[in-house]
Amino acid sequence: MRTWLRRVLHAALLDADTFEEIEADRRALGQAAVVVLLGCAAVAAASAWHGIQAGFASDRLIFQVLLAALEPLALWIGGSAFAYMVGATFLRGPETRTDFAEVLRTTGFAFAPGLLRALAVVPPATLGLSIDLVARAWTFAAVVVAIRQALDFDTVRAIGTFGAAAVLLWLVLWGASIAPLPF
Repeated sequence: MRTWLRRVLHAALLDADTFEEIEADRRALGQAAVVVLLGCAAVAAASAWHGIQAGFASDRLIFQVLLAALEPLALWIGGSAFAYMVGATFLRGPETRTDFAEVLRTTGFAFAPGLLRALAVVPPATLGLSIDLVARAWTFAAVVVAIRQALDFDTVRAIGTFGAAAVLLWLVLWGASIAPLPF
């Protein structure tokens, strides 16, 4: 437990050595998943709070909370898959030696700043929104560091991989949202 907490804290502080340690620890995938699932819970709690405050009907509230809760999980799995595909093939560097599990482990811990998204309920609403936006930006920065360490990149290549993965994930999600239903 102490190792996990230290890793979460140091990942949130963008410590490259911690991401290297996580990358090398094949047993850390479960720990990374816990970080992401806690991030899911943080977003769900804030979403539920805002929905209740807005007086949403229960069916709409449930849908909103479920959708918000799935966001970090979908971003982790989908974003990691695309980052691995782009980074390990198209932008591969001479030092790149990795596998998908390494990318999953490091990017999972990169969601540590997202735990702060539970504080999006802090009044006034502008402060809560600011906390949420800062936590998202901080998470993006942590993911770039995680990609840099997992793929043994320089920062510019890691930013490019993150950007390409984000665009690819957006295209898939957008495409799925406009696809005709089979019934």
